[in-house]
Amino acid sequence: MELTKEQTDRKRKKMIFIAFTALMGGLLFFTLFSNTLQSVTLPKVRTGQAKLGGLTYKLEASGVLQPAKQAELPNPAGWKVRKVLVKESDRVKKGQPLVLYDSAAAERELEDESDQLKKQRIALETIQDQFIEATVGGDETELREAKRELETRKLDLTVQERKIEGLKEQLDRQRELVAPFDGVVTKVNAVEGLASAGQPDMVVSSDIEGYRLEMTGDAEVIGRLQVATGQTLEVAVAASGDQPARTLDGTVEEIADAGSRVAGSAEDPVGMTATVPQKRLRIQVADPGLKGGEQVSIKLEQTSADQGWLLPNEAIHRDGGTRFIFKVEERRGALGNEFIARKVTIEASLGNEEETMIPADRLYEGDLIILESSEPLQDGNRVRLQ
Repeated sequence: MELTKEQTDRKRKKMIFIAFTALMGGLLFFTLFSNTLQSVTLPKVRTGQAKLGGLTYKLEASGVLQPAKQAELPNPAGWKVRKVLVKESDRVKKGQPLVLYDSAAAERELEDESDQLKKQRIALETIQDQFIEATVGGDETELREAKRELETRKLDLTVQERKIEGLKEQLDRQRELVAPFDGVVTKVNAVEGLASAGQPDMVVSSDIEGYRLEMTGDAEVIGRLQVATGQTLEVAVAASGDQPARTLDGTVEEIADAGSRVAGSAEDPVGMTATVPQKRLRIQVADPGLKGGEQVSIKLEQTSADQGWLLPNEAIHRDGGTRFIFKVEERRGALGNEFIARKVTIEASLGNEEETMIPADRLYEGDLIILESSEPLQDGNRVRLQ
């Protein structure tokens, strides 16, 4: 009897233990499930670590070398081309004829005006005879009329002489195209038998004065790089034909304002844009081996002496005039770790197109910085790491 009672007690205790264990297991399961379900609904963030260092400013540009001195020579009168005297790459001297034009119509006009001058001179002789007759006859009225007519004819004669002189100068100037300076013919558009088609008939450049490259960049970057007029820069010339790639010295000839460019801001959540002032650099390159048209590039780079935390621009946010970032704060718990977004205000910063440098006292080494979030964040929001 006592044995049966003892067995019954053991069974009851076992059932209670099993029920308690099942209850605790269920509570633990539902707690973990609830936490897991809640964590799935949290904003998902992509993070990265800031690096300590100086901000690097870069200025890169490429282009084609153009002659520092170049003249585009149009057809002066629109006449048909009679003969082209040079071809591309020919060296020419100042004043050398390059193109001859069909000036037959202008020459005929000049002949007609010359004949008209002869007629006026003959008519003047007739008026002079009439003036002499009026002087001998003593008729005052006829004398005055003859005198006025004589003066008028002389004026007409002077006008005609000036007209002929102008036609001669125009004909001399327009019947041929001449080189304005010593140089090289870089382009020939003139075609014999045809008039100009809107392009200059000839392009002549001077290789004596070298070649130039124009580039634009952000005014702030150019200032940070301390680029100045007269400064020597390295110009990389790409390989072309039998010419290997090489590096030449270039000289900053001019720095001028070049308006502004419109730039989007990665830190601005509403996609607002800003205007960035620009500067234009004109760089002179002189070398006997250059012919013009070479592909060249320039790269300037300098790291600031100031040190700070470097962050991708996408990590920076703005609320009105306030700039800030979010870093991740980790809280350890019995059921797992929680990650909290903490807002860090930035009072001062420097930046380039890729990175922003903030003061070294705003972060600690190893801090995780939120670069991207699936939802807008507020200070203190729980997040889940990607």
